[in-house]
Amino acid sequence: MNSFLRKNSVPLVTFAVFAVLFITAAQGMEKKDFVITLLRGLSVGSVTFLVASGFSLIFGLLDVLNLAHGTLFMIGAYIGWTVYVRPDTFVDLLTPLALILSGFALADVYPLLASRIRLGLSMKRILPWALILVSILLFSFVLPKYPISFWDIGTYGQSPVTYSFMADQGTPLAAPAAVFTEISAPLALIGLLLASIFGALGLSLFNNDSQQQIKLHWKNFVSFSVLLLLALLTFIFNESLTVALAGLSSNWLFVAAVLVAALSGAGLGALIESILIRPLYIRPIYQLMLTLGMSAIGIEVVRAIWGRPEFVMPKPEFFSGTGGVCPATNFADWWANHCSTILLLDGRVRVYNEIFIPIVGVVVLISIWMLLQRTRLGMVIRAGVQDREMVEALGINVRRVFTMVFGLGVGLAALGGILAAPSMGLSNVMGESLFLNALIALAIGGLTNYPGAALGSVLVGLIQQFIIKYGQIGIALPFTDIIFKPTPPLVPASTVLLMVIILLILPNGLLGKKE
Repeated sequence: MNSFLRKNSVPLVTFAVFAVLFITAAQGMEKKDFVITLLRGLSVGSVTFLVASGFSLIFGLLDVLNLAHGTLFMIGAYIGWTVYVRPDTFVDLLTPLALILSGFALADVYPLLASRIRLGLSMKRILPWALILVSILLFSFVLPKYPISFWDIGTYGQSPVTYSFMADQGTPLAAPAAVFTEISAPLALIGLLLASIFGALGLSLFNNDSQQQIKLHWKNFVSFSVLLLLALLTFIFNESLTVALAGLSSNWLFVAAVLVAALSGAGLGALIESILIRPLYIRPIYQLMLTLGMSAIGIEVVRAIWGRPEFVMPKPEFFSGTGGVCPATNFADWWANHCSTILLLDGRVRVYNEIFIPIVGVVVLISIWMLLQRTRLGMVIRAGVQDREMVEALGINVRRVFTMVFGLGVGLAALGGILAAPSMGLSNVMGESLFLNALIALAIGGLTNYPGAALGSVLVGLIQQFIIKYGQIGIALPFTDIIFKPTPPLVPASTVLLMVIILLILPNGLLGKKE
């Protein structure tokens, strides 16, 4: 016991200081204000944690500082909005997306094919570029002609802002169905499949090792077959799927949006790692430049597709009840009427923002912790953090593990995006502020420590919300009649100051370990 106290004396003292500060904060405001501020801090901390935990996993195993993580958080929010507000667009996109991804699903087959190609040195240099050029030409020909029911960011009445507003009012706008007119359906499907295969094969030829011993197995074709089947089924039953999704209640549609956003983020992360990050593992500076460039490109893509104006994603019916007995006075009334708010100590608490999001944060924290500590994949990840060469010597496909971890990290960020969309709205800059908060949280808790990411995120959320609250009610300075009210710029400055103080005392963060 004494040795434990000596070893952890500084963190324990730090935690004691935080406890005293929060107790002091509680004395300076009414109970209802304290509870509401506490819950809001936990809500902000939970969203921050989803971004920080993904970043921590990627950096901990891959040593990749993914500066595009905030942008991927934003993209997850916009993808979820599309599924929730425009399910017809989502269904139309399923077929071309599945065909595009199917070519990359044959990643384990291309090295064998590349090793069998017997060409001269000059031809081997030209072939990858030729395949990629053919792929780009096919995509350029087919994609603009492929019919997708879409909005018009140039016309306010058909923009995402209007669709969101009408959906929030309970009267969603109907959009005309898209039909094949400029290109035949078989030609479009075959063209997308060939473009995907040519592009993926061309990229694989850049990293081909002809001396590598490769054996094919039927499992190498499972992902390709599943994606191809998905493309065909969604194409054949496009209209039926659209009607079925549009007929769902907003609760189930929101669940579908959350799942699609998280899975899309994971898939996008896996694609980024396998195509862009993998060749740059030994070039960290290039990684930073690449991910920073991806962040800027991602923001411009979102602006081109969804537009620049901010808009709100409607909450599902389960969290948007009004009138009658609302706000609910207890959880039984809330459950019966699905009130958007509930009274706690005579203070109104938003159920979605301050109760649901923190619960999801706790569930994700426990689930990922169990994955890392209680599963074989988690064992491989933890071993890979310590000694990659040893793990590879045991016959484990470290490359695939890296792809899975990168996908998992981006998936967590995308999950945070769709969960944050109904509470904070959608904007082109929503990822930047969350990513900055996540970096500060990681520095506070420990850069590669998963529980540290949770602790740092909660502290960041609480500090920000308490500063905001005291900006409203003011702080009575001792021995004076002065009431100090923190200004809005002090909200981000307070977290930076907290980070600086902690790093001066604990250079590795609260839960970080010495390298």
